Order: sequence, then C-alpha cells, then structure tokens
Amino acid sequence: MLQNNQRGGQSLAQQVANKIELMIQNQIFKIGEQLPNEFDLAAELNVGRGTIREAIKLLAARNIVRIQRGKGTFVSETPGLTEDPLGLNFIEDKQRLSHDLMAVRMMIEPEICQLAARHATEEEVQEMVSICHEIEELIYQNKNHESKDIELHSLIAKASKNVVVPSLIPIIQTAISLFINLTNRRLKEETIETHREIVEAIKNKDEKLAKEAMERHLGFNKKELKL
Repeated sequence: MLQNNQRGGQSLAQQVANKIELMIQNQIFKIGEQLPNEFDLAAELNVGRGTIREAIKLLAARNIVRIQRGKGTFVSETPGLTEDPLGLNFIEDKQRLSHDLMAVRMMIEPEICQLAARHATEEEVQEMVSICHEIEELIYQNKNHESKDIELHSLIAKASKNVVVPSLIPIIQTAISLFINLTNRRLKEETIETHREIVEAIKNKDEKLAKEAMERHLGFNKKELKL
C-alpha cells in the first residue's frame, strides 16, 4: 500500500511513479499503450489526482511515458531512454561525429542485422517490406526519407530480440540523420538497392546474406562521407 508520507526520502508522487513504472515493466501497461486517465489511476492507486499528475511528470522526465496534449499519456516506445543519451548533439564537429558514428555502426549493425534474420517475426518482416516501399516512393518523388530510413533501421534493431540493442537505437538514429543531412541524400539508387537486399535476406532468414547486405549498405555510406 502507498503511504501518504515520505518514506526513505521518497515523496508520495515518487512512490506512485515507481508503482506505475513497475506496472509498465510487468506489461500491465504495454509499449505504446495509453494509460488510464487521471481519475481512474487515482482511484486504482488510492491517491489524489494531483499526486497522479506529479507522478506522470516524473515519468515523462525520464521518457518512461509521453504526454500528448488533447490525447492523453502513453507508454514510451523506448521507456527510460532519452533521445540523446550520450549527449552527441553537443559535439560541434558534425563531420567528425558522422565519421565516428559510421565506424560504430559498422561494428554493430551487421551483427544486429544477422540477429534480425534469425529472430524477426513475420509481422516485423512485413512491416520492413512496407517501410522499404515507402522509402523508395519518397526517394523517387525527391522527398525527405530520413524519418522512414530511421524507422527501418530501428525496426531491424528491435527485431534482433537482443534486450540491449534497443538502447543503441538513438545512436543509429543520430548517425542516419547526420549522414542524410551531410550528404544531401545523394545515395538514392544505392539506398534502394541495399535496403531491398537487407529486407529480402531477413525475410528469407539468411543470416550470412543479411550481415553482408548491411555491410554493403554501410560501405556505400562510409565511402560517400569521404568524398
């Protein structure tokens, strides 16, 4: 039972936040799912609505939940993980940062892709195929495909089923965003071709080919950064 006093230095709002976080960890509230409204949460946890509001603010500050005005509060897609956990946005030399991030991606993404080929579900593969088609359409229309490119690589990372890999997604996202901005999206045909190869290999559960396809994809990107 929650105590209406500070216990071990914790306020009631912090105790409530801990309780909600535990419910998320136990998948009572699932990733991306909307939380009950303040009134229902307050009744369930036997506290006031003000305490619920403070608890939600604490959880939002840690990116465990996200608040959407006019819609409600939702469990974050990456609970507890901030958009820039390593402070990469504060590195001024973006060219150097992009090169070094590419080196990190070369170390980890081919292995991640190999794991995705082993563990991806049919639903995840179908989503990859769909995103791949969307990227191609955006490229053919000469539109910005950055967000969809990030979405594809993030999905591959999640499909690896490695519990640590999702924590690396912000690094991959930052690297893709930087690369696209620095190169002005010049690698259009190469992007289409290698994305197809990656997704097809994952679809066919060909681990070796998936790893090689990601290496080829990143190799094109690395070469472009040197131009």
